[in-house]
Amino acid sequence: MLPSMSISPAPIPPLANALAARGIHYGWAMAALTVVYAVFSSSALGVPSVLILPMAKDLGWSIGELSAPQGLRLALFGLAAPLAGGLMLRYGPRRMVAISGTLLLAGLAISIMTTQRWQLWLGQGVLLGLAPGLTAMQLNAVVGARWFVAHRGLVLGLLGGAVATGTLVFMPLAAWVAERWGWRMAMLIPSVAVAASWLMYLWLAHDRPQDLGLPAVGETVVAPAPPTPTGNFVVLSARALSLGARRPVFWVLAATFAICGVSSFGITQAHLVPFCGDLGLPLGTAAWLLAVIGICDLIGTIGSGWLSDRFDNRWLLAWYYGLRGVALLWLVSVAPTVVGLTIFAVIYGLDFIATVPPSVRLTVVNFGREMGPAVFAWIFAAHHFSAGVMAFGTGVSRDMLGTYEPAFLLAGVLCFVAAVCFFAVPRPAPAAA
Repeated sequence: MLPSMSISPAPIPPLANALAARGIHYGWAMAALTVVYAVFSSSALGVPSVLILPMAKDLGWSIGELSAPQGLRLALFGLAAPLAGGLMLRYGPRRMVAISGTLLLAGLAISIMTTQRWQLWLGQGVLLGLAPGLTAMQLNAVVGARWFVAHRGLVLGLLGGAVATGTLVFMPLAAWVAERWGWRMAMLIPSVAVAASWLMYLWLAHDRPQDLGLPAVGETVVAPAPPTPTGNFVVLSARALSLGARRPVFWVLAATFAICGVSSFGITQAHLVPFCGDLGLPLGTAAWLLAVIGICDLIGTIGSGWLSDRFDNRWLLAWYYGLRGVALLWLVSVAPTVVGLTIFAVIYGLDFIATVPPSVRLTVVNFGREMGPAVFAWIFAAHHFSAGVMAFGTGVSRDMLGTYEPAFLLAGVLCFVAAVCFFAVPRPAPAAA
């Protein structure tokens, strides 16, 4: 048993009073703060991928050598999530953002100064993977679960879209800057953005609505805040895994979300730019495709959140994975024209991480408002571990075979496997989530 603690509400900050006077719940301010931090912190995850070619020319390293730290970054981004689950329970999201932002800025600084391979591995591989992994989807799941009962799916869609869009939307700008002033200058873009959004979050964010004496959005009574766990965060994370592992739905969600990682961050986020280069397309065209994917992703993931509040999340996920498989097979079968690739970018972008809101909602419904996000941390770990393996394997495959087609075909086929898996998931019983 964890000891109970009596926590009195903090003084109401001026922003909360100002919003309340206009009938706006502070939960929406928390959603906005989280969106801004998610967009800019996740930009550090994506920008290095678009710099592979200019870095290869400047440093004289191969695509395979530069892809390996990219794979490590994606893997650590996911593998940090289970620890983040326990850390969020133990210390709260605000403290975790403070730690994450510090490590992130350190990783960006080392990346900008990279001249040797160990710096590449430490900056772009370790720190830029570990730092955003300590928050990322875990922060989104906690904010969505704690602050919202009504509109939870919509908020999860907005926050999930912010992560993927932040990963992608800065890549065209970074590519443009790299062409004119070099890749080191391009790395300054996420550095400045991260610093500003990090300070804003630390200034205005709160861990729970109870800290301000507020109910969650959609509730009318301020529920008692659960006792803050005092145990070791590793034990708390292991407890969440034990809770999840006893239910078949956890294994289906983990396996399908791993396929989501393979078919999103693991292949296109890391390799779409050099794939376009193999087709003889200029960097500007690749940047355009990334911009289209990023914009469509935000639309698609927010729309997915809206849909997940209204329809069976299992069938939504089956449709999403099926459509993504179609898009990936389209990519390797159409002629490499701007029109054909733009059609791919629209379909694929609308579905890029539309899987997040229904996956999180299924997890919270099955495992509860407090432990659900910690269980989802393990599911998210499967997502990015597989993404990291795919990013590395795709780079090696490209160096060996001279083409990206087998990797894209494999990702598409796996998406169809994921779609079929949801026919085995029973309808979840309503929970106090």
